[in-house]
Amino acid sequence: MQRMQCLTFGGIKKLSSCNGAAELLNIWNSSRSYSYAHKSFGLLFDIDGVLVRGRTPIPAAKQCFRQLVDRTGKYKVPVVFVTNAGNCMRQTKAEQLSHLLEVEVSPEQVMLSHSPLRMFTKFHNMCVLISGQGPVEETAHNLGFKNVITIDMLREAYPLLDVVDHNRRPTDDVMTTKSLPPIEAVILFGEPVRWETNLQLITDVLLTNGKPGNALTSLQYPHIPVLACNMDLLWMAEAKSPRFGHGMFLVCLENLYKKITGCELKYEALIGKPSVVTYKYAELLIRQQAENLGWTEPVERLYAIGDNPMADIYGANLYNRHLQSSRRSKAKMLAQHGKGGCELQSETVHDCPDFTPTELGGAPDICGQGGDHLPESCSSMLVCTGVYSRDQQEPVTEHRIFHGHRDFRFDPTLTQPSFVVQDVKEAVEVVFQQEGCPLE
Repeated sequence: MQRMQCLTFGGIKKLSSCNGAAELLNIWNSSRSYSYAHKSFGLLFDIDGVLVRGRTPIPAAKQCFRQLVDRTGKYKVPVVFVTNAGNCMRQTKAEQLSHLLEVEVSPEQVMLSHSPLRMFTKFHNMCVLISGQGPVEETAHNLGFKNVITIDMLREAYPLLDVVDHNRRPTDDVMTTKSLPPIEAVILFGEPVRWETNLQLITDVLLTNGKPGNALTSLQYPHIPVLACNMDLLWMAEAKSPRFGHGMFLVCLENLYKKITGCELKYEALIGKPSVVTYKYAELLIRQQAENLGWTEPVERLYAIGDNPMADIYGANLYNRHLQSSRRSKAKMLAQHGKGGCELQSETVHDCPDFTPTELGGAPDICGQGGDHLPESCSSMLVCTGVYSRDQQEPVTEHRIFHGHRDFRFDPTLTQPSFVVQDVKEAVEVVFQQEGCPLE
C-alpha cells in the first residue's frame, strides 16, 4: 500500500493521496479509541463531483457506501446528503441516489439547496414568484409556500413581457392579460432553462414592486424580498471542466438590476452552501438520523465531504467557526451570570459578531440554537474528483479570484480543508481512522 502524503498549510495538517491508495495516518487524537457502540460523529456528503459526475456514479462512491452499511443495509453512522442542487423533490433525489449507490437512501437523508426554506415561515403565506426548473410549484408547496406563481404562469398572464426570443413573441394583434395578485417576494430555487426570460420577468417584478403588469413610474427601493438558493458559480458534471451554476445566474441578475437602477440588489436570504443556515439544517437532519439508529449520545463531530473549495470547504469551515463562536458565547454567559449548564441550555444566544446576516443565510436567529447540545466541530474534507482537481498544486493558498458570492466576505483561511484526499472512499476511511473505528 502506498504511503499517504501529509501536507501542511498554515499549520493545519492535511492528507493528500492523489497518487493512489493511501496508508491512513492518525493525525488527530491518535490515542482515542471508540467501539462501534460509542461512535459520536456524522457524515455530510456533497453529491455532484463527490458521488456522481452528472448521471454517472464515481466508482469509489459505490465502494464507500458498501462499507458504510451493515449486512442488513443499516447505516453504521448518521449520513446526510447535502447538495446545492434543487431541481427536484427530495423523494426523487433519494431514489436516484439509491439506484446509483446501490444502498437505500431515504428522503429524510437528503437535503437540497432549498430545504432550509421550511424554516422561513414568515414567507409561507405570501404570494411568491418561483424561479428554477423541474417541479417548482410542487416543490414550493412541499416547502410550505401556499400562494405560488411560477415564471411560466407570469409569462402566460403577461405575454408582452417576454420578447427576446422572436419565435416566442406573441403574434395576436390584441393581447389579453390575466390578473395576478401582487407578488410579495421572489424565491430563486436554482438555474432556470431560459435565462433571458427569467432575468427579464424577475427584473420586471422588482422594478414594479411586485406588479409587473403595471408601467414603471418610480423606483421602489428597497425592492420586495428576494431569497436565493444555491450560490455555486461552477459545478462539475460529465464535462472535463466545470459548468455554470446558479451563482452565475445570480451574478447576471445582480448586475442587470444595478445597471438599470444604480442600486444594489439585496437578498433577504442566501441559502445553500456555504451559508451557516444550511449546515445548521444539515446538523438537525444528522441528529434525526442518529435517533433513527438508536443512538442515545449526542453527535459530537461532523465531517463534511465535498469537491468545491468555495462552497463545500468554505461552508464547512464557516459552520465550524459558528460552532466555536456559539461555544464561546455560552461560556461567556455562564461566566457572567454564574448559571449552571442546565439553565444555560434553555437560552438562545443571539450575539454573533463574527458573522454577517448574509453568512448566516439571512437567519441570524439560528445563532446559538441547537437544543441541548451543539457539536464540537465540523471538519472539511476536499476530494479530487470534482471541481477541485489533483492538477491544482496549491488548493488551499490564498485565491486571487474569489468564486464565492458577492455578499460573502472572502477569508482565504476558510478555503483550507482539514483533509485533502483522492476520493470519497478515502475520505470515509480517514474519518473512521480519526475516530478510532476501523471501517469493516
